[in-house]
Amino acid sequence: MSVDLATVKRVARLARLAVSEEEANRMVGELNGIIDFVEQLSEVDVTGIEPMTSVTPMEMRKRQDAVTDGDKADDIVANAPETDRNFFLVPKVVE
Repeated sequence: MSVDLATVKRVARLARLAVSEEEANRMVGELNGIIDFVEQLSEVDVTGIEPMTSVTPMEMRKRQDAVTDGDKADDIVANAPETDRNFFLVPKVVE
């Protein structure tokens, strides 16, 4: 896969970027270099290798999955002007 000048100009237009002819020509080479590098990476055999989240091996910090301080619906709606069964009542805005 390669990028041509028309594709660079189209992408720049879609991204609402002002790109001069000189910049567009330079971007063709840069984008083709990036695409070549990505294609080169896809040739690497990675079977049996686990994905990494960090360069250094470390465990993710996890919090205890426990129910905390819930059941406060009455406190939440206490200062509301109008409520009904712990729901806020608001004026109708759509007809």
